[in-house]
Amino acid sequence: MTVEVTSELVGKYERDGYLIFPDVLDADLMKEAQEHVQWLINKNPNLRPEQLHTNLINNDPFWLRLVRDDRLLDIAQSFIGPDIALFASHYICKPAFTGQPVLWHQDGSYWPLEPMKVISLWLAVDDSTTENGCLRVIPGTHQLQLQEMKGSFDVENVLSSEIEKKFVDESKAVDLVLKSGSVSIHHPNIIHGSKANLSPHRRCGLTIRYIPTSTKVKKENHPIFLMRGDKGDVSNTYLAFPKFDVFCHMSFQGCENFG
Repeated sequence: MTVEVTSELVGKYERDGYLIFPDVLDADLMKEAQEHVQWLINKNPNLRPEQLHTNLINNDPFWLRLVRDDRLLDIAQSFIGPDIALFASHYICKPAFTGQPVLWHQDGSYWPLEPMKVISLWLAVDDSTTENGCLRVIPGTHQLQLQEMKGSFDVENVLSSEIEKKFVDESKAVDLVLKSGSVSIHHPNIIHGSKANLSPHRRCGLTIRYIPTSTKVKKENHPIFLMRGDKGDVSNTYLAFPKFDVFCHMSFQGCENFG
């Protein structure tokens, strides 16, 4: 599927701070992504499934193949231009019955980016429903300046932090129900989160943070990958794509040609 991002959609994003794109990636690729999540869980038994963070990506050919898919990059390009780098990516996999919530927050408050030009794609690896803890957004809150996130430990949660409750009107929240392979995008300032997964069905989503190569990563030696276009003049730290190794990596379609 080729995703067409019309001027009407761009206008809706600018107004609401989020968009949904159904059925972006095909079922075969999503089956591989589901297998990849389980492979990562098995490989990292000391991590909760919600904590499969970006630090695991640097030597993971399938993860990089997934986030470099042209269908995802085409969406990103419509919002940040043709020179695209991957700043970060994170599987938030909520197990059945015990999946932790993500409390209300603004992504940009955590990120060392200048300027704060970034587009977040949220890829539904599993079907994401109201019952299993889908992403929730509060439309229009991307107009709010970035706030400091406060530590929050009253309940176990993915980020251990949240925005002050005075900024949250939960009555306006929208549940982003997505089929596997569908994508939502959201602004770095929008207030969003998700509830615990108390259902019998796993809910896994992959966050993908794309920046234009003109954005500076201010955290020293934070590595990024060039996804498309040119690196430009900003002095970020770029990594080369890893070569596939059958003894170290999950096999996937086309893995022999990766790198």
